[in-house]
Amino acid sequence: MIPPEIQHLLQLGEESHQVAKVLRYGGHVRFAAAQSYYRIFYLAQALLLSKGLTYSSHSAVVASFGKEFAKTKILDPKFHRYIIDAQVVREVGHYGRMWEVVTEEQEKESFGRAEEFLQVTKHYFGL
Repeated sequence: MIPPEIQHLLQLGEESHQVAKVLRYGGHVRFAAAQSYYRIFYLAQALLLSKGLTYSSHSAVVASFGKEFAKTKILDPKFHRYIIDAQVVREVGHYGRMWEVVTEEQEKESFGRAEEFLQVTKHYFGL
């Protein structure tokens, strides 16, 4: 049985995915990409919590995910790259200057990677 704290993070990941879909179909590419990042972020938090690890900053989650899951090869190291890349796109989406844009291609990639991250997370938890 999955603890309620982890269930909550999985639910937040699902909600972020639903919001990303609404935003992407509404033409809000930069914000859709940001929500795809949050899906990955919440799933990474859930994975870390399964090892008793919690962090208050995004950078700590990303770094710890790399240490605990990528370097140990518990999960394919590409998933660490996915969260790093998604974080960069989110930062451009939320804070980018006028000339910095999130392209539709970047948004689609983030969306697809978030879905792939969900699948590996479900497999890890036996769902």
